[in-house]
Amino acid sequence: MDLIDAIDLFRQHILAEKGLSRLTWEAYEEDLKKFFTYFKDKKTVEDLSGLDLTEYLNYELSLGHTISTALRRLSSTRGFYMFLKKEGLFKDELEEIPPIKKPKRLPNCLSVEDVEKLLDAPDENKPDELRDKAMLETMYASGLRVSELLGLQKAQVNFQKGIIKVFGKGAKERIVPIGEFAMDYIQKYIDNVRNFNVGRSNKILFLNKFGEPLSRVYFNRKIKEYAGRAGINTEISPHTLRHCFATHLIENGAELRAVQQMLGHTNIGTTEIYTHLSSKRIMSVYDLYMKRK
Repeated sequence: MDLIDAIDLFRQHILAEKGLSRLTWEAYEEDLKKFFTYFKDKKTVEDLSGLDLTEYLNYELSLGHTISTALRRLSSTRGFYMFLKKEGLFKDELEEIPPIKKPKRLPNCLSVEDVEKLLDAPDENKPDELRDKAMLETMYASGLRVSELLGLQKAQVNFQKGIIKVFGKGAKERIVPIGEFAMDYIQKYIDNVRNFNVGRSNKILFLNKFGEPLSRVYFNRKIKEYAGRAGINTEISPHTLRHCFATHLIENGAELRAVQQMLGHTNIGTTEIYTHLSSKRIMSVYDLYMKRK
């Protein structure tokens, strides 16, 4: 059978039998055009091979396309091949496509020097910025998630033992040590700002001027403002400090299991991304050093 006729049958199947929209078919059609532009010598169904899909996937990846794009196009063409096989028009066996893992996107991480600049950016003489300073110090000293920081209750902070009791994902409790420096700023915030807040009876530790918990949007906007003041050009968010906490610990010899427990990761594989990030940063420093030799 001529491929033009086979594709027309596939079009009728998509639109009439499966009831998909014309826009969906146009997307399928565009992918098939690209596929057969690569296999320009194939004119009939008999010219098709069960190895075609793997070859085309490798070709797409060699062009620098993302795995998502390559797999999407493969899905369209594989659907065509499966349709032909179901109709008895394609006799060959389709090669099993090996699973391809999408690369993990490494989170942004600041150097220790840039973290210090960020932490020093708030003006401690302004009540709201003293609070923000305490929040930034707490996040970097404990690796809390943004939601955990914003929902942190005053009673969860144990000043005597230097620990914070955190209720993370799935309401799982964990105990996180926090340094004296961050504790000092939390206490300074409580003594000089929070005790005079209209919502001082609120259980939540960090409050806005109306006595209510802070929003994620506000904190995200403020941390970008402080980054700008500090001259940090890297795109960051509140979660960046959690990444920095983990990466800097590992760079300084902390055990992976300990970091896993402090971060509240159920699977240590989630924590291992910070070892890759740490290695990446160390190698970038090494590369810079070698260029200067």
